[in-house]
Amino acid sequence: MEYLLQLAASPTAWIALATLVVMEIVLGIDNLIFISILTNKLPEHQRAKARRLGIGMALFLRLGLLSTIAYIVQLTEPVIELFGQVFSWKDMILIAGGLFLLWKATTEIHHNVEARHEDEKVASSGVTLGLAAAIGQILILDMVFSIDSIITAVGMTEHLPIMVIAVVAAVVVMLVAAEPLAKFINDNPTVVMLALGFLIMIGMTLIAEGFGAHVPKGYVYAAMTFSAVIEGLNMLSRRSKLKAKLKAVAV
Repeated sequence: MEYLLQLAASPTAWIALATLVVMEIVLGIDNLIFISILTNKLPEHQRAKARRLGIGMALFLRLGLLSTIAYIVQLTEPVIELFGQVFSWKDMILIAGGLFLLWKATTEIHHNVEARHEDEKVASSGVTLGLAAAIGQILILDMVFSIDSIITAVGMTEHLPIMVIAVVAAVVVMLVAAEPLAKFINDNPTVVMLALGFLIMIGMTLIAEGFGAHVPKGYVYAAMTFSAVIEGLNMLSRRSKLKAKLKAVAV
């Protein structure tokens, strides 16, 4: 109790908490985009349940990993060397997660492109995945992003309560943002392709980091923000043209 009171009275601890909360939320964006795209392929009555389960698993995974910090820190220690390149367990997990993201995003892009040649009813239904399969895929990426998130937290502060609060706060934000983000993606089909492009970029970043090439997260998120702004302008342009056509027809 005295330890917690000392933390609460420390300005440094509050600064560390605020910084870590922001960092955890930013790191959670990748996971949230994946969950939103994946759950939108489920029947409508299962989507909210799958999103809650997926984000809930992310919380339990991260809290569980926090309880084994001593082991998690060891994941960064070298365990194998191939062709002059040293790999740790973290590196191999990041590479595997990146490859999974590349496979999943590429498969989804192919499905979206091929859907144009399918029957209109099938193409518009968007239901091509079972709940168990969706939860399984979410769990795989939850594990990858959770390990990355916890190692980041360990690197930023040594105080476990700060890590726990930051992780819980980030997951709560994910839970609140999941529904509107999924609805926005579902209502704007062109955004799906952009989000899948983000997943490919994130997958490549994970693979690069697994091979020891540090990619500043700021560059990745700056590129994502720029692309999102351009897509937003395209959406406004399309809406303006549609309104103009409707006015012309009405006249």
